[in-house]
Amino acid sequence: MAMNYSEKVMDHFNNPRNVGEIENASGCGTVGNAMCGDIMRVYLDIDDEGVIQDAKFKTFGCGAAIATSSVATTMIKGKSVEEALRVTNKAVMEALDGLPPVKVHCSLLAEEAIHAALWDYAQKNGIRIEGLQKPKDDISDRGVA
Repeated sequence: MAMNYSEKVMDHFNNPRNVGEIENASGCGTVGNAMCGDIMRVYLDIDDEGVIQDAKFKTFGCGAAIATSSVATTMIKGKSVEEALRVTNKAVMEALDGLPPVKVHCSLLAEEAIHAALWDYAQKNGIRIEGLQKPKDDISDRGVA
């Protein structure tokens, strides 16, 4: 089954940005989708002002999962924790010029992985981030918006 991926998706798949781990990360979040087997882990380095200095990811999954993690990490670098929280799966898809319908869940994974890393950061620092809810480990039971 041929997928029509945008040039941006192909670019981020072939040349993914921010691959890797951050040692002693301020926050680290892992989410998966049991239905498709994708697993995404996001690492954040957040300074004392609450600004994301660095973001890296490790993703086990399809090309769209890799592309969404790549673009999502580029979108949150240099942003405040609150701004990063507002990076939605729709914003991720728009940054990639869209995704095939069967791959929309990959953008949800990216959103949830960022939220999971922010949650970890908040837990480690004993802070509450307005609007952040405890993430799910598996997003396959979440409806696709």
